[in-house]
Amino acid sequence: MKRQAIFSCVTCTPNGNAGICTACCLSCHDGHEVLELWTKRNFRCDCGNSKFGEFSCKLFPNKDVENIKNSYNHNFKGLYCTCNRPYPDPDLQEQVEMIQCCMCEDWFHEEHISLNSPNEIPRDEEGEPLYEDFICKACSAVCSFLTLYPKTIWAPGGQPVAPVTSSKDKSVVEDIPPKDGGAGKPENDACCDSSLKDNLVADAKYGSVSDGKKFVPGESSKNDDSSIASSHATCILGADLVVSESKPLFLSKNWRDTLCRCDKCVDMHKQKHISYLLDKEDSIAEYEKTAKQKREEKLQQREGAAVNFFNNLGHVEKMEILNGIADFTDEFRSFLGSVDPSKAITAADVNQIFENLKNKRRRV
Repeated sequence: MKRQAIFSCVTCTPNGNAGICTACCLSCHDGHEVLELWTKRNFRCDCGNSKFGEFSCKLFPNKDVENIKNSYNHNFKGLYCTCNRPYPDPDLQEQVEMIQCCMCEDWFHEEHISLNSPNEIPRDEEGEPLYEDFICKACSAVCSFLTLYPKTIWAPGGQPVAPVTSSKDKSVVEDIPPKDGGAGKPENDACCDSSLKDNLVADAKYGSVSDGKKFVPGESSKNDDSSIASSHATCILGADLVVSESKPLFLSKNWRDTLCRCDKCVDMHKQKHISYLLDKEDSIAEYEKTAKQKREEKLQQREGAAVNFFNNLGHVEKMEILNGIADFTDEFRSFLGSVDPSKAITAADVNQIFENLKNKRRRV
């Protein structure tokens, strides 16, 4: 799926090399130790494949032996950030906020994202984030070309240091290695997905902060595919760039709409395995928006069915239902007022509520 909620079953795959969908988490792994990983892009459920031994998926047993296009990181072991700590962290009394990188999809503590201070994170006066997406330091090496775009793609206060432009031909972008000589290598290999190495290899062809190669934006592709409706005749990137270092990036709302979609840039994204950046539906914000719409539609359908059912009943049946709802509400309120909040509600308590309703019904 383009994006879905993913879980890791520590009981079945303690090595953290497999992920399962919501349905399998509920149906196949009930009672197991399961980690919630929020969402992952382009992920297929592994439940019942070769990674689970003799365990078979109850919902769809005929699975591929392995999902070779899935990407796994240390999150599947319950570890996050460059510090490789679990969440919640048992060594902390108060859990600190974490930020997810929209590329590697790992989660980072604010103090570990290579900023001088967490105060540099773009927020409003009430502490709410002013950015839509965050790109960690390691992943920013793969997409250093983003610094060529106008400041409109950056969240207020989240714009990287202004790039240094050279006096060469303005159709060429030239990047140099970072000062630390890290060649864009992550501080912790586990913090990024396994495709990062491929991304860095692609950088050698198209140029990024991790090498000294050149990328010529706007250069026409050998295969002029006119079927790409969103492609531009000319590239909107047109300045030389010398980047001194990679650093975390904070992007504004709808920043993906600004990205160039000329043939050369589309090909560059494919070679770097980051075509998802051109897809607006890839974002967490869009995922949550779509999920909210689906929930509202289902609720409206249920309410509509209930109203139609109720309207087709006779007057006596309608009054029976309304009185039953009122009786249950009163009984439940009475129960909540008498229950000891320090004790758990048991099945016997619930059965007593309905027994009281039956007795009241008999008296009526």
